[in-house]
Amino acid sequence: MQKATIKIHDITAGILIKDEDGYHFQYAADYLNDVNPQPISHTLPLTNQAYTSNVLFPFFDGLIPEGWLLDIAEKNWKLNPRGRMGLLLACCKDCIGAVSVHPLNDDNE
Repeated sequence: MQKATIKIHDITAGILIKDEDGYHFQYAADYLNDVNPQPISHTLPLTNQAYTSNVLFPFFDGLIPEGWLLDIAEKNWKLNPRGRMGLLLACCKDCIGAVSVHPLNDDNE
């Protein structure tokens, strides 16, 4: 199982999980109860329900670098280009834009 904390403007918005059943994203209750929460994407509107998909949600997939930058990441970190969650965890902590992806393990839950 792979997990990531999803932040928007350095505020935890939710958790993304990849397990044997696919991908799951859920907004954090604290985030939803904030004064003015913003959805991380128009395709993932604010809700208490978890989103589930067999493939990585297009919004998150779009954060993964392409072209020469992806080639560098794959070679230097020996990443599988088909392992989209691994690429997301390795490459998207400091993305352009408001959303960032931070690896989450059992030690920092």
